[in-house]
Amino acid sequence: MMKHVARLIASAAIVAASSVAAQAEEFRLGLITPPPHIWTKAAEAFGAELSEASGGAHSVSVFPARQLGNEAEMLQQLQTGALDMAFMTVAEVSNRAPELGAFYAPYLADDIGHAGRILRSDTAKSLLEPLPGQVGAVGVGYGMAGLRQIVSRGEVTSADDLAGLKLRITPFTPILDFYNAVGAAPTPMPLPAVYDALANGQVDAIDMDAELIWVLKYYDHADTIVQSDHMMFPMVGLVSAKVWAGLSEEDRAMIGDLMAKHVDSTIDSYVANEAGWLEQIAGTGKTYTKVDASFFGDAIDEWNATWSEKTSSLEALRATAAETQ
Repeated sequence: MMKHVARLIASAAIVAASSVAAQAEEFRLGLITPPPHIWTKAAEAFGAELSEASGGAHSVSVFPARQLGNEAEMLQQLQTGALDMAFMTVAEVSNRAPELGAFYAPYLADDIGHAGRILRSDTAKSLLEPLPGQVGAVGVGYGMAGLRQIVSRGEVTSADDLAGLKLRITPFTPILDFYNAVGAAPTPMPLPAVYDALANGQVDAIDMDAELIWVLKYYDHADTIVQSDHMMFPMVGLVSAKVWAGLSEEDRAMIGDLMAKHVDSTIDSYVANEAGWLEQIAGTGKTYTKVDASFFGDAIDEWNATWSEKTSSLEALRATAAETQ
């Protein structure tokens, strides 16, 4: 990890050369996830350990549930130094760093444990190094949410049943491209609006991870849950490059290592809990179907063809996925 942080210091040099930021003692960290969410709990644990490790010199105030804005707004705040830190979906960051879009390759990971091994690989870590210049933030390491599943208000026995459905997605190009290839009508929507939208028929189906399907009870207004495990959903721990430039090397190492530790802990949480959440969802009495890549037909090949042209990292991540099976 120290080697990775050293590379981050070098990567941030371009930004640091033109930015002189005052060293902060109380950092602000933003997330879109609600307070009970694994990401939020990891952020709070990071703040507590940083305070202890720094002898109280540093503290972290955590702002969950979009209190500081949506992810696009928080990323802009990171760029200006108005926000110090964030735990953010890789999907949002990929809007400015397209190479990260390769993480959303359908069935890149065989299962939740395999997804974790891919994210912990040197290949994955190398994709963080350009972020200071690309997005104005230093990426210290990856976490994740669970694999993606489909919850539908109606019957789904094949991918043809998804054709034309208003299907809620997170508003990012790799996911949009996938559901366009499936033939659905992907409908971007922020997380807080999803439950009511599914309840009142504003959307017909949603793309979601098992934790939130279970904890936020999205199955309440569904007839069918499709366990497809079709896509991983990574998260990255970010520090504003302007804030990073104003820190001592000792503080950079301490903050980088501790944040990386706690974002990484979310991987272990999902590996440990994913099967239990899915078992509980299957026991709700809804129609529960488990499918594999064949369910989506030609859509996967179409996505791969599109993204092979958009990113050079897809081939490297596929090779890493094969090595870590």
